[in-house]
Amino acid sequence: MKKRKNGNNLLSIVEDILDLDPMMRFAAIIDLKGNISEAIMKEGKTSLKSQREEEHFCKQVAVRRKIRRQFDKSLGPVDYVHIERQRVTQVVVYPKRKTVYVTMEPNMDISRKLKIIEEIKKKTSSL
Repeated sequence: MKKRKNGNNLLSIVEDILDLDPMMRFAAIIDLKGNISEAIMKEGKTSLKSQREEEHFCKQVAVRRKIRRQFDKSLGPVDYVHIERQRVTQVVVYPKRKTVYVTMEPNMDISRKLKIIEEIKKKTSSL
């Protein structure tokens, strides 16, 4: 799945994210309404969801971000969400105006996953 709307800047960021590790699967940049601005499935990987399911999931990511904001005052804002599933690891990072959603293989070492999350936060801090 490759979607282009917002020029080369977002495309290069998504490509850089996928290049962080061979076990990366998918990367997307989503606007605050849940629309996919840029998304790429890593070459050689197959999607675990249909394109329609992927788009629906991204809409839900935006909804959950709004819900989490209710607790920003008391708990502080969310930097990222890390979800471990049986078949995939999902990470959602919250820069200011966009949301970054990535998936990676679940059998990656947790310390490596945390380093990747930190790199994603650095690469997307201007979004």
